[in-house]
Amino acid sequence: MNFQSHNESRTPSRAGVLAAAERIGETVTRTPLLPVPEGSGRLWIKAESLQLGGAFKLRGAYNRLAQMSVEERVAGVVAFSSGNHAQGVARAALMLGMPATIVMPGDAPAVKLNATRALGAEIVRYDRHNESREQIAAAIAAERGAVLVPSFDDVDVIEGQGTAGIEIAQQLGRGPARIVIPCGGGGLAAGIAVALPEAQIIVAEPEGWDDMGRSLALGGIVEVPADAPFTSCDALQTRRVADLTFAALVEAGALGVSVSEAEVHAAMRYAFGIGLVVEPGGAVALAAWLAGRLPEIGGDTIIVCSGSNVDPSAYAAVIGGEV
Repeated sequence: MNFQSHNESRTPSRAGVLAAAERIGETVTRTPLLPVPEGSGRLWIKAESLQLGGAFKLRGAYNRLAQMSVEERVAGVVAFSSGNHAQGVARAALMLGMPATIVMPGDAPAVKLNATRALGAEIVRYDRHNESREQIAAAIAAERGAVLVPSFDDVDVIEGQGTAGIEIAQQLGRGPARIVIPCGGGGLAAGIAVALPEAQIIVAEPEGWDDMGRSLALGGIVEVPADAPFTSCDALQTRRVADLTFAALVEAGALGVSVSEAEVHAAMRYAFGIGLVVEPGGAVALAAWLAGRLPEIGGDTIIVCSGSNVDPSAYAAVIGGEV
C-alpha cells in the first residue's frame, strides 16, 4: 500500500534534508555525539535516545506536519506505529495545534501507549497478528479527511530523519567513514544515507526480522515471514520495507547485519554502563559492534542508538541479567 500521494513525484534528496534541518532546527534536540571509550577515538554513539520524546521520530514527523496547509491542519493527521512514530506525530501535532489519531498494536509497551495518550492523541488499538494497521489507518483518514502520515514511506519523513546525519557531520567536523543504524522500515537509514552519501551505511536488525538486510543482499524487497521469531525490538517489527527506503539504501550501497536477542540485551547493558537508557530496537546497531559483526574499516564509525522508550519492568529485567 502506497501512502505518498502528496509527494509521489519526488525522491529523498540531500537538498531536501538540508531544508528539513532548517525547518526543524529550533524544534528538535541536537542530540550528543559521544565517544565510545574502547573506540580509539574513531568510534562514536549518536544518542538519538536522548531526542525529545525518546526517539529520532520527531524529526520526520515535524518536518512532514509543518508543511501541511491550514485546511489540512484542521482535519488533523492519522498515523500507525508501535510507539515511537506515534509519539513523534502526536508531539508534532500538539506543537502545531492539530488533532492526531494513532493506530497502535494492542501489545505495544504501556510506556509508549501512555506517553502517546499524554500528548493528546486519540489511540485506536489493533491486533498486529490478525489486522492490518495500514488499512485501519487509511480508513480512518478517509472518513475524517485527515492526512495519513506513515512512519517511513514518505519523502518528507525520510528527509526529516536524515537531519540526524547532518548533525553527525557537523559535530564530528568531518564526514564519517561508516554509520551503523537500527532499521525497521528504513526511514532513518535512508535519510542518513541521502544526507551523507560518502559514508558506508550498515543497517542493523533483529534476527528473523532482517528483511532490509536480506532485501539488499538479494536485490529486491522480501518480506518478514509469517513465522518470524519473537523479538523484544517492537520498534523494528516492520513486515515490509518501502520502495522509497529500499531504493535509497540500494543507491547508497548499504549492507545489513542482524543480531540475536542475547546480543541486544548485552548492548542495552553496555549502554546503561556508559549512562544511556536504550530500548531493544534502539540498541541493535550497538549490538552489532559489540558482537563483532562489523568489518574493519578506516576512519570514524558512528553507531546510532535510536530510542529509549522501553517498559520499565522489562528494562530492569535486562539490566539485572534476568533475561
